[in-house]
Amino acid sequence: MDQRAVAELLALQSGVISRGQVLAAGGRDHDIARLLRRRVWASVHDGVYVDHTGEPTWIQRAWAAVLYHRPAALDGVSALAAHGVRITGANRQGGPVEVAIDGRRSVTSGDGIEVTRRGDFDEQAQMNLCPPRVRVEHALLTVASRSRDEDGAVSVLADACQRRHTTPGRLVAALRQRPRLGHRKLLLSVLDDVASGAYSVLERRYLLCVERPHGLPTSSRQRRVRVGRRVWYRDVQYVSRATTVELDGRLGHEATSDRWADLDRDLDNAVRGQLTLRIGWRQVLDPCRLAAAVSRILIARGWRGQPRPCRPDCPLAMFRVDLPPSAA
Repeated sequence: MDQRAVAELLALQSGVISRGQVLAAGGRDHDIARLLRRRVWASVHDGVYVDHTGEPTWIQRAWAAVLYHRPAALDGVSALAAHGVRITGANRQGGPVEVAIDGRRSVTSGDGIEVTRRGDFDEQAQMNLCPPRVRVEHALLTVASRSRDEDGAVSVLADACQRRHTTPGRLVAALRQRPRLGHRKLLLSVLDDVASGAYSVLERRYLLCVERPHGLPTSSRQRRVRVGRRVWYRDVQYVSRATTVELDGRLGHEATSDRWADLDRDLDNAVRGQLTLRIGWRQVLDPCRLAAAVSRILIARGWRGQPRPCRPDCPLAMFRVDLPPSAA
């Protein structure tokens, strides 16, 4: 047995190796049996071994899964974990390892491995990576399609775009390759809004529940603004009305440093004659009342329109604010 070749494989594969790889390196079954008997190696799956006898780490379980079903690639949340993508509530490294295989093969799940068959496995799998995994866009779409509601799908896709793991364009291209994906119509709608800059669940709720159904002016989202040497991104901005809406619903806004950054942005806005409305979940979850409040501000700042009710019993059915003399 070529000890150097085996050592290189173990180093590359986080201490995991398959029987086929040992045989390809000149080893024999009696070599494997000796290492197992001496407790140098331990069996993870039939024909897959790890170079210690303790509990395998997650990455070792991942390697063992793709080697056991070889050729295979990590899929779903397992692929996202390997790509370094953290999805709130989705990364379950203690659960089964998800792998994808070619759709023409017949393999069942079990032994801590969830198997998915993919008709376009060769296009989706990145077999050159360690461990092999499906492309990040396809892994994200798989996880997003499992979401029970719209907010869950937005969280997965928008967070990944905001953290620059991918782009809406790449996700749309990947989605077009998967006509049978669950919630496909919803995901296309989500991606359209993500492409327009709605980079959080709260921002999307504001767009779909407050701004659009109540006929508010179309805003600019995630607008880049340079103030001196600093660059800010405004969540929602009604540019012609000098009004900015900052939506404090994303993870991380609780940190003290973030609160100082928010204050700095608000102060810069004030100096530039901009009004800042800092809005949270409690306000967006009462969209009709929020739409009325934003409408009053926009009308006071020169908007010539009027909001419209989103349904017959919407409170805005009785809403009326006379235009200020300067805007009449």
